[in-house]
Amino acid sequence: MILDIALKHEVDNSYCVHIDALPALRFKGKVAIVTNPKVAGLHLAYLLSRLSSDECYVITVPDGEQHKSLQTVEYILDRLFEHRFNRKSLLIAFGGGVIGDMSGFAAGIYQRGIDFVQIPTTLLSQVDASVGGKTGINNRFGKNLVGLFHQPKAVYIDPHFLSTLPKREFAAGVAEIVKMAVTFDAAFFEWLETHELSDPEHLKTAIEKAVQTKASVVAQDEKERGLRAALNYGHTFGHVIENETAYTRYLHGETVAIGMVMANEVACALGMMTPHEAVRVKALLEHYGLPVTYGIKDVDAFYDAFFLDKKSNDRSITFIIPQSIGGVALRDDIDAALIKGVLARYGEA
Repeated sequence: MILDIALKHEVDNSYCVHIDALPALRFKGKVAIVTNPKVAGLHLAYLLSRLSSDECYVITVPDGEQHKSLQTVEYILDRLFEHRFNRKSLLIAFGGGVIGDMSGFAAGIYQRGIDFVQIPTTLLSQVDASVGGKTGINNRFGKNLVGLFHQPKAVYIDPHFLSTLPKREFAAGVAEIVKMAVTFDAAFFEWLETHELSDPEHLKTAIEKAVQTKASVVAQDEKERGLRAALNYGHTFGHVIENETAYTRYLHGETVAIGMVMANEVACALGMMTPHEAVRVKALLEHYGLPVTYGIKDVDAFYDAFFLDKKSNDRSITFIIPQSIGGVALRDDIDAALIKGVLARYGEA
């Protein structure tokens, strides 16, 4: 006997991204704000002044990518159970990409899923991590290898939070903006070359453009079965670097910058990008103080780590390679010798 379990239906996961001063927020029921000590010290009072709910709790977790772990998520879940949260309760992710990823993951698995809202406080999380519903944690095998897709109910991007952002954190966010431009919009890349993002108006324009680009891609491919994978330009290489350095030496955006430079070298070797274009990308990254090189101790070990990438399979590795500036291709047919030849140029410093 074969029984058909009819579950074919459409789920509307649409939501709004608000880019402006944080509006007054009113939520019914219980609300938990997940944040870290740094963000709480700088901005929690501001958020609380804009927020009202029946009950509000603050869950503070350690700062840093090295704490993006199952242990930290379990701590968040324990606090929710202690305060008797239910399926109508809400989480607010209040911080950078680490907070957003962990909070979304916790929301996605608590009682099989509750709502959450993103209020990103770093440039990187505002232009990338807060939009799209990717949630997850790291483990010893790599970055974001445990997680799920769980879309937020809304995203509130307030440039006010960036006023206290350290220069290095700001630059890490710029790397993700450059990523969007190189892969999808040559005109935007040219604009970035001539407009300083230290200017508040230019920065707001760049944030809006980056979010529009990502939203368009996510709308076409929510679960990353094709086009959305292109947003991982620079990440395939960058994630290996993050894992090799135990998430303590570089910020995420910094490894993405290095990864983009590496991917560009592969593109040049394949004739998909000119050396001049690669120089332009590298120069823009360096302009904002981003690192563009890394010392690889063991090329073979670095290459083997690619097989843990979520886009790869047992026999092939999928690389995100730019096609000039403004285009991108997903390639799973690149010869290992070519990739290792590029990696060999990054001998241990």
